Amino acid sequence: MRIFITAVALSLALISAATRFPEAPTGLDNKTNGIVDDVTHRADQAKFEGVEQLSDGLGPLYNAQSCAECHQSPVSGGASQVTELRAGHNGPDRRFRTPDIPIAHGAEVVTGRSLVNDRAICPNAEFPDKEIQERVPETETIRTFRLSLNLLGDGFVEAVADQTLIDLSKQQCKSSHGKICGQILYVPIVESPGQMGVGRFGWKDQHASLLSFAGDAYLNEMGITNRLQPNEVTNICNTVPEPNDTTGPDGLSDIDHFARFIRATKAPARDAALASGAAANKGLGLFEKIGCASCHVETLTTAPTGTKINGGTFTIPAALGSITLHPYGDFLMHDVGTGDGILQATREHYGHQVFQQMSGYLSKQDFESSRNKIRTAPLWGVRLRPRLMHDGASLTLVEAITRHSGEAGHVIKQFEKLKRPEQNAIIEFLKSL
Repeated sequence: MRIFITAVALSLALISAATRFPEAPTGLDNKTNGIVDDVTHRADQAKFEGVEQLSDGLGPLYNAQSCAECHQSPVSGGASQVTELRAGHNGPDRRFRTPDIPIAHGAEVVTGRSLVNDRAICPNAEFPDKEIQERVPETETIRTFRLSLNLLGDGFVEAVADQTLIDLSKQQCKSSHGKICGQILYVPIVESPGQMGVGRFGWKDQHASLLSFAGDAYLNEMGITNRLQPNEVTNICNTVPEPNDTTGPDGLSDIDHFARFIRATKAPARDAALASGAAANKGLGLFEKIGCASCHVETLTTAPTGTKINGGTFTIPAALGSITLHPYGDFLMHDVGTGDGILQATREHYGHQVFQQMSGYLSKQDFESSRNKIRTAPLWGVRLRPRLMHDGASLTLVEAITRHSGEAGHVIKQFEKLKRPEQNAIIEFLKSL
């Protein structure tokens, strides 16, 4: 029982420390959280929703034509049912290897990525004989789908100090006597060469910065090269000069607008009627009591206004500084028995230049130990998602809960010991988020 008591104590301590700070604004109205005005936010949203064409540099390999295609439900920036396909295999040393995927009838082999794109721009009228569609080779026996993530409120997540997450990881491990230990991953800040930060974005915590995240997605999901990711995956059928994403009249490129849009989004709002109900409040108490709050941490606070983050490239504005947020997540990596066995592909996520500059550092990191771990899914907005867990394979909240094992195994045993009305109360609480 001690682990569950300390989990509650940790949650209460975090809440107590945060009570003097204002709350993060919430809403599902696509309005700004205050870091920019509504006119600017709408303009950034238009960029986020913009549909890329061949003339913009779409592809040659890609998954989507806009950010909103994967991050839209119920409003721009939210999650969706859209998945991406990843694959790989174990080498003779049992360490993960990214796939070698032949395209163009074997004329070229795509390497260094675990992502397998679902779409391609050719064959087309200009290139009728070029077939570059990727397919998973039989040799790639490790395969998974990953759901598109919610981005709403991630500006506040970016503004949480690295040390806050480091301390949370240590406290988890100490209070649980080593049963729950969120893993910290230090990852490159792509816009600040040579600088690293605590990863918190993506299912594998592959990014610490929203601008790094935007540059990665623009290339790997849409095929649009940019200043952070200037190299195409393949040049077959490619006719648009690089980088595709160039600076506009306002001095910003698309990835700058994407990052600013995400930073200005409000946190997901709760269902007010359910949240105020007796069942949900009882469920919250049980959620904390059995230990769910050890990883699904209710409350975090952001660093003070004026703090420089992301290698000094971004200064936390007043709208994001010293703010209380309730993500119900710790943004750390855990083994809860659902990991997909796929390692971060460093060249894919950070680009060729950063990969070459930091290859010595990256080779010394124990990324391999995280291959079966997944970032704790923040539960804010979970009521709006019909497919759950990283792969979308759990279709009910009960399924998602009982699918946990590993570090969460003892917590699930406590859930299963609860009487049915108590289990239902926890579900009502989750439905309010």
